[in-house]
Amino acid sequence: MAEKIVVALGGNALQSGKSEPTAEAQLAVVKETCERLADLSEKGYEIVVVHGNGPQVGRILLASETAKDVTPAMPFDVCGAMSQGYIGYHLQQALKFALANRGINMPVVTLLTQMVVDQNDPAFQNPTKPIGAFYSEEEAKQLAETKGFTMKEDAGRGWRRVVASPIPTEIVELDSVLKLMDTTVVITCGGGGIPVLRKENGDLEGTAAVIDKDFAAELLAEKVEADALMILTEVEKVAINFNKPDQEDLAHMTYAEAEKHCADGQFAPGSMLPKVMAAMKFVKANPGKKAIITSLAKAIDALEGKTGTVVTFE
Repeated sequence: MAEKIVVALGGNALQSGKSEPTAEAQLAVVKETCERLADLSEKGYEIVVVHGNGPQVGRILLASETAKDVTPAMPFDVCGAMSQGYIGYHLQQALKFALANRGINMPVVTLLTQMVVDQNDPAFQNPTKPIGAFYSEEEAKQLAETKGFTMKEDAGRGWRRVVASPIPTEIVELDSVLKLMDTTVVITCGGGGIPVLRKENGDLEGTAAVIDKDFAAELLAEKVEADALMILTEVEKVAINFNKPDQEDLAHMTYAEAEKHCADGQFAPGSMLPKVMAAMKFVKANPGKKAIITSLAKAIDALEGKTGTVVTFE
């Protein structure tokens, strides 16, 4: 039976910092990314793909807010859904092409995915994720009063809206993922998924929040009973004392070691920290399995034990 891998793609897999932030430039990067993903399929791995949407959803929101005098601005959860659609379109088109070039006739599907979050999650009491445009202090106060937005000053650059980053608790479309994945490469939980609240009557309602794609991928890996969670980022290995003379690249971390490094402040919030925490969460829930953090270019080598940082429970 094929080894089942949930692959979480970092921002560098979708957009290069050296290119223009256009759809055309993104597609060029995505084509390179999908060559690597197709290599995994060709090696016999069964993959499910999760991706981020940080810069993309920000641009969608900015465009929507800029055009508000012409057409009503879209709510943030709707902007998230829009980003899932267009990023997924790029990925599925490029991946289908890359697979076909290797003689693999496998469907690729993007599944618009909702993620239930707990309205009592502490993150809602302390929104931290900046989104959208910069505003003056006066404009920020007006938005806070008229729309109820939480606005914070952003490193001297102006004021921005901030939203919560809650931990996902349920994947609404999980049954569909499970039915598809045996015969199809599924792109799901895009951008961490569309955050929704489950109301008392069972209905779902979108909420303004950002779900970290690494935690979304971790939950997915648990629910599909993946053999491994693979988090792909810009570096080949996780390091402690990063960018210091005594930097140490880590080939392996146990849960306890990772926990200590997190407590020591070794990993940057919003960067490596959520990746390590998601890896820890997966191996704690699945003590016999592993999580791998490495670069896109080294994905196969890491799965074969040649590089990357492997996280295990013990």
